[in-house]
Amino acid sequence: MPAKPLAQPSNRRLLARVAAASLVLAAASPITLAHAASPSAGVSPTAVAPGGRVSLNIAGCGTKTGVASSSAFGEVRLTPGNLEASNLFGSATVYGNATAGAYSVTFECGGSGGQRVTVSLQVTPGAARGGLGGSVGVMSPGQIALGGALAAGGLGTGIWVLRRRSRMT
Repeated sequence: MPAKPLAQPSNRRLLARVAAASLVLAAASPITLAHAASPSAGVSPTAVAPGGRVSLNIAGCGTKTGVASSSAFGEVRLTPGNLEASNLFGSATVYGNATAGAYSVTFECGGSGGQRVTVSLQVTPGAARGGLGGSVGVMSPGQIALGGALAAGGLGTGIWVLRRRSRMT
């Protein structure tokens, strides 16, 4: 019995057309979203006093490394926020002697030669707010007495519980 061909000539033409159409569609389809669009970056807050901290974020790099640099704070390495490295994060402290004005912050994906995005950071006049956050202020004698009574009551209750436990065993 003669061998039967694998595909009839009409089937071969159909397969060739499907292969050609697939090739055209593959060539015309956009590349992955992470690499198709240019990255977007941000600094938060956008206005800060000298000595203040800013958060740095860049999305859409498609790499697991990045750098943000500015004359307001120097160079900061950015690290991925997830396994896909769709966002890179970092933080920086603005130099305490920075003068008021606008500073550019340059984000670079993957190190030297990667995609770049530049945003603006405004350094405002004045010092960064810091310190104890309002935990120290003027207290009235009544507030001091109430705090002392609560502390003494807590101490007395603790001693009573410990002595009661020792009698039970």
